[in-house]
Amino acid sequence: MNLSFEQLKSMVVFAQVVEQGNLTAAAKHIGLSRAVVSYHIKKLESQLGVKLLNRSTRTIALTEAGTEYYQSCRIIADQAAIANQKIENLKNEPEGLLKITCPVNVGLQMVVPALNNFRRLYPKIDLDVMLTDEVVNIMQEGIDLAIRGAPLPDSGLQASKLSTLPMCLCGSPEYFKKYGRPTTPAELEQHAWVIYKLTSDTIELSKGSRSYSIKVKGSINTNNAAARTAFIEGGHGLGRIPVYDAWPKIKAGTLELIFEDYKLSNIDIYGVFPPGSASSKKLRLLIDYLRDFFIKIDRQDKVLSS
Repeated sequence: MNLSFEQLKSMVVFAQVVEQGNLTAAAKHIGLSRAVVSYHIKKLESQLGVKLLNRSTRTIALTEAGTEYYQSCRIIADQAAIANQKIENLKNEPEGLLKITCPVNVGLQMVVPALNNFRRLYPKIDLDVMLTDEVVNIMQEGIDLAIRGAPLPDSGLQASKLSTLPMCLCGSPEYFKKYGRPTTPAELEQHAWVIYKLTSDTIELSKGSRSYSIKVKGSINTNNAAARTAFIEGGHGLGRIPVYDAWPKIKAGTLELIFEDYKLSNIDIYGVFPPGSASSKKLRLLIDYLRDFFIKIDRQDKVLSS
């Protein structure tokens, strides 16, 4: 038996009659007259050659054939509703501008790759990305999302934790050849360091039950994370850098790990946004996407470094 468009319509009407309990309620629910609903049921029974409903003045009851046939009709009706919802979702696809600021190094190595993928998923969302290691006043600059690795200095702002970045201690082969490799925490204070000005100049280390607080100093200071790493690669001192930044250079042989069996304080990365912005659909989508992306990066780092 060939299935016609008219029969498909009748199947959906039949499913509604069963679910609403009678012809009148079904007619009201789907916006047809009672007579049209009755026509569809009779037409369906005629096409199938079986009785689907036992009808009285006020009630209906499914026949055995009707019970079996309803299961298939219900699936078709449900799938039609799902298809309509998908179209509505497409029509309501988030759009508009998101202004984002983040540190240069984490921006280039993690955030920009994430935004590349995010933009493919949501092409109607425009992005204005500011990479800077300076703390931007997001209220004055009209920023929707600031990615930061420090507690909130601005009152009234909201924050959502995106990731925790593991840290490591590194130096270049050239530096170790010239100055030797430290073997105890106390020796770290005797070495030159490349200082990243946006973090503390004290390094916290722990191993087992013992903890160490190391005050570091050096002749090179910078507010740029990429410059910090480049100076360390250049042999100007030791440094504390994120694993995601260090690992490609360790594989390339331009950096070497030290104190691998010690635990360092990690850096929490936050997405900071103005109050009231949490209800923005496009901002929620971006925050959720970045959080998932950073989780994948962290898993990759653990696999690579294991």
